[in-house]
Amino acid sequence: MERLKTLLLRPSLLEDASTKVVFTNLHGTGGHINVPMLRSFGFELLTVPEQDVQDGRFPTVESPNPENAPALKMAIDLAESSSAEIVIGTDPDADRMGVAVRDSGGKMVLLTGNQIGSLMAWYRLKTCFEIGWLTHANRSRAVVIKTYVTTELQKAIADGFGVGIVDTLTGFKYIAGKLRKYEDAIPADKKGDYRSLSEEQTRLLRLEYSRFFVFGGEESYGYLGSDAVRDKDANGATLMFAEVAAYAKSLGKTIPEMLDEVYAEFGYYLEIGKSLVMEGADGAVKIQALANSYADNPPAEVDGSAVVRVRDFAKQDLYDQEGDLLPKEKMLFVDLEDGRSFAVRPSGTEPKIKFYLFGKAAPGGDLSADKAAVRAGLENLWKWIEADAKAR
Repeated sequence: MERLKTLLLRPSLLEDASTKVVFTNLHGTGGHINVPMLRSFGFELLTVPEQDVQDGRFPTVESPNPENAPALKMAIDLAESSSAEIVIGTDPDADRMGVAVRDSGGKMVLLTGNQIGSLMAWYRLKTCFEIGWLTHANRSRAVVIKTYVTTELQKAIADGFGVGIVDTLTGFKYIAGKLRKYEDAIPADKKGDYRSLSEEQTRLLRLEYSRFFVFGGEESYGYLGSDAVRDKDANGATLMFAEVAAYAKSLGKTIPEMLDEVYAEFGYYLEIGKSLVMEGADGAVKIQALANSYADNPPAEVDGSAVVRVRDFAKQDLYDQEGDLLPKEKMLFVDLEDGRSFAVRPSGTEPKIKFYLFGKAAPGGDLSADKAAVRAGLENLWKWIEADAKAR
């Protein structure tokens, strides 16, 4: 808990935070650290009594994953009846975190993993510059890491602040691998016993000799704000998001309003996750055949837009932004001339093939019109993909 507190960039924002929060650990472990920690900062914290108890049967939910809206229903109901401002839910082993927040109309809205991560990346970069950790002179040493299927909004934000962005394959082990690389780049006589150093000491070493990891995450609700932990961490994410919420409140803004300001500055980005389920042995064969067909016969045009690039992560030698060769993975990315793109990836654990759809609009337009247009574009893209997949 002491190490987690070093994640706070402006601890004063959380002093007597007085924000009312509903927290649920969905029958898991997240309450051990998050509940006492948030209360110690002055948050008025309510928990969902039926979900406080650790129970591997997860009796109150169909799936104890905060990625799924129904998992947070009891917490949202409690927030409505108690007028709480924020709902935070962590999954049973406390590595994923989902949130719902009140908008300016008083309605509770669920944020996506991409939105949560983008808000934290933006806030942490902005604040690192404001408090002097990052400067024009050292910003090339700073880095944000995301997975390829995570929103490009985080790239736009990193580019806007002039810091590095690195994409990795799906799976936090790849982000952890980068953290090990940055640690190993520090001269041995300088770093000594790295694990015994404070967060400030490692930050200064990384800024001088390698790269300072500001934030990393993936669209599936996993986030990390320090290299002291080498996996997605819901305990740290809860504290980091609490600071973002306290910052919004200090400005008299709701979190959705603040997110809209980020969109206005960096562009509007929307991502939709879809999948086609194919059960049984026959389904597994179909999934494999469909995945192979994209690789062997990629489309030249999609929903009326020309295909400008196809990246086959299983067959091509692809390199990340640091020049490191990517391991081979069954994933294919299709980029369209009109700015839309989609990725195809067979699930490693479920009888489904996953599709990640990406749309965007440049900053400076009418945001509400852009939101509607981008969403319509992705809905049309999915209709096209469904029909095409059936034909394949």
